[in-house]
Amino acid sequence: MRLNPGETQATGWRVETLPDVVRRLREAAGGITGRPVVVAIDGRGGAGKSTLVERLRKTVPGSGVVHTDDIAWHHAFFDWVDLIVENVLRPLHRGGAVEFRPPAWAERGRPGAIRVAAGAGVVWVEGTGTLRQELAPWIDASIWVQGDLDEQERRMTARDGDSAARRRLLADWLAEEVPLLLREQPWRKATVVVAGTTVLDHDPDTEVVTAAPAAP
Repeated sequence: MRLNPGETQATGWRVETLPDVVRRLREAAGGITGRPVVVAIDGRGGAGKSTLVERLRKTVPGSGVVHTDDIAWHHAFFDWVDLIVENVLRPLHRGGAVEFRPPAWAERGRPGAIRVAAGAGVVWVEGTGTLRQELAPWIDASIWVQGDLDEQERRMTARDGDSAARRRLLADWLAEEVPLLLREQPWRKATVVVAGTTVLDHDPDTEVVTAAPAAP
C-alpha cells in the first residue's frame, strides 16, 4: 500500500461485520444519553469515506450524516472548524436538530440546508480533517479510512475528471491536506482503522476490513 510520507500503515487487518464495527464505536463512545453518538470518519481525498458512511447509515437506520464538503463548499478546504462546531456539533450535543445553511450557500443561491433530525442515535460526520485536535471535544468515536494513494488518485480522476482546472484544484487541496494530516496524524487517534483498498476477501455489502490504529 503506497501512503504519503509520515503516515504509518496499519497492521493486523481482519474482516469484520458492519454491525460489529458499529458496536465497537458505541462502546468506545460510552454511555451517552439524551443526544446522538457523534462519529468522525476521516481519510484522505478518494479514500472511500463517502462509500463507507453510506453503508454505515444503512446499518444504523435513522442515523444522520454530515459531509464536511458541504460545509466547506466555496468556503475553505479545511478552515471550517468554527462553522461545524457552532452550527452542527453544538446543536447535536444539546440533543437538538440541525438545520444549517452555510453562508456560501446563501451567497451563491445553493438551495436546501444541512439537516439532521432530532432523535438520531448516531450522526456520522464525514470528511478529511474531522479527526483533528480542535474537534476532539465534540467527537465520541472515530474511523480512519486508510487507502493506497494510487487507487485514491484513480478514484478522484474518475469522479472529477482530469481537466487542467481539476488538476490545479487537486494540487491546491493536497498543499493543505498533506501538512494538516501529517500534523494531526489521525491514523493514530482513530477508534477503528478501515481499509479503503484491500486484497482481503470480504462481502462489501455487510463487511469491512479493519485494523487497530498505529501505535503512537
